[in-house]
Amino acid sequence: MTPFIAELLGTFFLILLGTGVVANVSLNRTIGHNSGWIVITFAWGFAVFTGVVVAGPISGAHLNPAVSVGLALAGLFPWKNLAGYCLAQMIGASLGALVVWLVYKDHFDATDDKNTKLSVFSTSPAIRNLPRNFLSELVGTFALVFVILYFSNPTLQFSDTNTATIGLGSLGALPVAILVIVIGMSLGGTTGYAINPARDLAPRIMHAVLPINNKGNSQWDYAWVPVLGPLTGACIASSLYLALS
Repeated sequence: MTPFIAELLGTFFLILLGTGVVANVSLNRTIGHNSGWIVITFAWGFAVFTGVVVAGPISGAHLNPAVSVGLALAGLFPWKNLAGYCLAQMIGASLGALVVWLVYKDHFDATDDKNTKLSVFSTSPAIRNLPRNFLSELVGTFALVFVILYFSNPTLQFSDTNTATIGLGSLGALPVAILVIVIGMSLGGTTGYAINPARDLAPRIMHAVLPINNKGNSQWDYAWVPVLGPLTGACIASSLYLALS
């Protein structure tokens, strides 16, 4: 397995299980309907766990363009590999969202509310205030990337095949799952805590292109927040990491 395939598969499982729990909780006539935010945050955390288990030994399990950018800015990941990692993450996230739609199609059809359907694919703010929504995504991603960079104290080690050992996997699968759970419980109530551009943008694109009945618009006027917010948070985390090193 190459790092590209590892990132693709790891991100696929992240989005398959992460957006899958949102579908199970939100869509009508599912067994898990209305089971709540705690179920969503725990499932997202263990979706990250699953992705890290799959991708960690091969690619380092970035699973997130913000993580890849943060590591590159900190000098812990080669810039030349950044585009390939981000492309793999976007493809994996798109495929994960596609499979969730196929699995839950009957429940999408049984759900009338357009915003509920969109929420399976992408995040949206509880209170729409774009500067504060941006801040929420920035702070959540700052916490994610800073912990990965600082407390794990990673060192970059590439083999002859360019296999990275740096990323979410540098913390270990279970600690990073716990980190994502606590970020969701503590900071996720404002925007749904995308904290990952690929997690939001790729499924939002799938929402736009899939033939979902009565789906409404994909809220592209908001889509920049869960992309630029996480990237900014990652840059700040990397800068602080370097200042403290």
